[in-house]
Amino acid sequence: MTPAARVQSAIELLDLIITAARENGAAADTIVATWFRERRYAGSKDRRAVRDLVYRAIRAFAEPPVSGRAAMLGLGDLGDAFDGSTHGPAFIVAGEAVAVPTLLPNWLARLIPAGEQQALLGRAAFDLRVNALMMERGAVTSLLPGAEPIAGTTHGLRLPENIALESKPELRGLVEVQDVGSQIIAVACQARHDEIVVDLCAGAGGKTLALAAEMGGQGRLLALDTDRGRLSRLPERARRAGAENIEIRLLNPGQELDVLQDVMETADCVLVDAPCSGTGTWRRNPELRWRMTPKRLAKTLETQAHVLNIAARLVKPGGRMIYAVCSLIDQEGTDQVDAFLARHPGWSATKFTSDAGRIHGKGRILTPNHDGTDGFFVATLARNC
Repeated sequence: MTPAARVQSAIELLDLIITAARENGAAADTIVATWFRERRYAGSKDRRAVRDLVYRAIRAFAEPPVSGRAAMLGLGDLGDAFDGSTHGPAFIVAGEAVAVPTLLPNWLARLIPAGEQQALLGRAAFDLRVNALMMERGAVTSLLPGAEPIAGTTHGLRLPENIALESKPELRGLVEVQDVGSQIIAVACQARHDEIVVDLCAGAGGKTLALAAEMGGQGRLLALDTDRGRLSRLPERARRAGAENIEIRLLNPGQELDVLQDVMETADCVLVDAPCSGTGTWRRNPELRWRMTPKRLAKTLETQAHVLNIAARLVKPGGRMIYAVCSLIDQEGTDQVDAFLARHPGWSATKFTSDAGRIHGKGRILTPNHDGTDGFFVATLARNC
């Protein structure tokens, strides 16, 4: 591809991503992968260059530009690519739309600490969690040149650059891509081999697999979610990881407790990695800024309160709950914990089991600027005996 053709490809991709963001469609990574799968002629250098242009634009603009062309023009240094060539963008026309770079929409900027806003849109490190059920961390480092143990973790490794794990079959089942913040949360659950542990919002099972390893593959570990698509990926991941203590259940939204009667008030620990705005993951998913609206945030807050109420029904007297959101918006973190405790007088906040991050309200926050992790709020809640 010529430089102009790469810019035109980025424009076409951004048009699809902008539409998906407005209509809550497929994620940017999915759109990019599908687009290139249908265009086998693009070489690896072209793919990398186009992808870099796309994500440079996504990071540059707080809200969806009117078009991919406006986004490329708004970057300010690609004017020569608008040369009217066969595969390039048309010539620039006087008065056409040009996107203006901005960091955050005003309403979101008021909710997120000013000192963290820029770091939330930086480049994320490439972190791995070594599967302790299969191999020790030290043994895995010999298979990954440049990998360094992450301080403060038992199983974390950080690589100098991203790698495609599917291209390294020797690592199959030995490692999982997982931000160090997520690893800290899983370890802080202190899940033991003789406990009943519930991962209430398991998704595709990243933290479920970490919990299974902490439990030594023993005990009873339930992975629950209402998203059939994401949950369906867990069985194969668990088999590959040698995690045989995982029980998977699909929940019906609004009727979650119908299939949980046998677990009511039995769990030693429930992890609530709640649905959230995802502001803490913007380094990896910057287009989430384009999807978030006040209305969607309000709906998310309702969901979090609902999930916390369900979790409370599962924990036995003397048991514990770990509440976590990958967000730095207090409404999703400290405010949710305070509201939960007001609704449930038989519960209390206790000291978080890790010193990672900083104290924030009745929990702790981890941030990219301070801790080099994704942004998280996490709190430990205990049910009184």
